Amino acid sequence: MNFCLLQAHALLLLTALALAGCGQTLVDGIAEDGSATTLVASAGEPSSVASSLFALTTENESPMTLEHSEFGKTPDGQVIELYTLKNTSGLTVKLINYGATVVSVETPDSDGKLANIALGHQSLENWLANPCYFGCTVGRFGNRIAGGVFGINDNIYTLAKNDGANHLHGGVNGFHKMLWTAEGSTAEDSASVVFTRTSPDGEENYPGNLQVSVTYTLTETNELKIHYTATTDKPTVVNLTNHTYWNLTGNAAEQTVLDHELTLNCNLYLPVNEQLIPTGDMAAVADTPMNFVAAHKVGDRIADVPGGYDHCFIVNRTIDGLTQAARVYEPNSGRVMEVFTTEPGIQFYSGNFLNGQPANGGFGKHHGFCLETQHYPDSPNQPHFPTTRLNPGETYETTTVHKFSVYKQAR
Repeated sequence: MNFCLLQAHALLLLTALALAGCGQTLVDGIAEDGSATTLVASAGEPSSVASSLFALTTENESPMTLEHSEFGKTPDGQVIELYTLKNTSGLTVKLINYGATVVSVETPDSDGKLANIALGHQSLENWLANPCYFGCTVGRFGNRIAGGVFGINDNIYTLAKNDGANHLHGGVNGFHKMLWTAEGSTAEDSASVVFTRTSPDGEENYPGNLQVSVTYTLTETNELKIHYTATTDKPTVVNLTNHTYWNLTGNAAEQTVLDHELTLNCNLYLPVNEQLIPTGDMAAVADTPMNFVAAHKVGDRIADVPGGYDHCFIVNRTIDGLTQAARVYEPNSGRVMEVFTTEPGIQFYSGNFLNGQPANGGFGKHHGFCLETQHYPDSPNQPHFPTTRLNPGETYETTTVHKFSVYKQAR
């Protein structure tokens, strides 16, 4: 039984009802401002940060490459593994098994020049701490749970309050602080790494032994696919997402994301209180600074959003499966990133808490943005939201795809 598909028709009805109440018409597509070309091929290998190369077995010849090396060691001496995936266009993705984390994503600009468009740290020490969650897999529950408490049946579960009075991203020692088992492979047109772990019953006080897998796949068609699965032996809640910060200029140290042009295929969003917990309402984006149905620069109206953007948007959906949720265009480099997902929501975060300190990678406020595909924040406490409950015998399964491209001529 597929956990996500069980909810699809109910979600469509819920969204339609909300739209009707707001007087909005559901949008089938996503606004485009031009057709993007495929990535420009580029020579040149990424610089290696590996200290030793592990043996890697591949079953067939492939134009894709996958290297396996040592990234560093945890304080107790466990090896952190680095996987480097590369396609023939030059697109290069680096992953580590600490937190099942995206370390970097190098893509060409419109001139074919490679640059890293994902924010990260310069030292192992900061990767181990990673208070901003750069690139990592967050869970068991991505985003916030109000009051750090939720109930299942007659049981009440009290969680760590690691975000003021609330629970955030799975707690103090969530999935982002765990060393995952990893296995890499290549196929004719892709390279993949599968990260797996068992989250034991009671970890961060969540119920049930949770078997989790996260598969990253880089394709020859310049897509980075992330596929999540989970099963449990007790009723629990699950809401996994990836927390990569993006800056398509390729120069996040010096450039903000305020001139990035964002499109969201979302007619509704979730208003939040002062603690960033959803109020329970679903509001229309029309005539508000939340309206990205047509492309707007991130910075155009950010001054009208107290604290900046950190809101969950409801993805317009008329069919099950992958749906385009977002598109981002950076005019100077020509880089484009599109996001497709099976999830009902996407959290747009404009890097409001980045402060230029080493623990934050040295990046200043608004020097990166996140587009976190997920179920809604605080869903366990808001029964009219799509459920995040997972029962024994069910399989949690969700997919998100990032597709990278460029314009031949940047504006």
